[in-house]
Amino acid sequence: MTGRLPNLSRRLTLETLERVPDGSGGYDESWIELGTLWAEVKAGTGKETASDYLTLSYVPYRITVRAAPPGDSRRPRSDQRFREGDRIFRILAVADAETDGRYLICYAREEEASA
Repeated sequence: MTGRLPNLSRRLTLETLERVPDGSGGYDESWIELGTLWAEVKAGTGKETASDYLTLSYVPYRITVRAAPPGDSRRPRSDQRFREGDRIFRILAVADAETDGRYLICYAREEEASA
């Protein structure tokens, strides 16, 4: 963290995807709330990729939260997401912020919510 403590001022809900058999050989998916974490959310540099028919742009985010031990439900994983109201941040990777293990950095991408 380079000597600066993060400003954990944003309240994010950690969610995980749950798959439940639908009785017809498939499954239904729904996001289940695991709890609330206070976080610092910082936008990175936006990127754009263009082709003949499509332009894709996105902004990566660095989301810092207090660390929790591996296996604890409060420790974010790359197959989970954060929600802040209607905003959704898909977690792409998680790493220790520094050697003393007090904080985690979650690398995320904001996604559009679908009904």
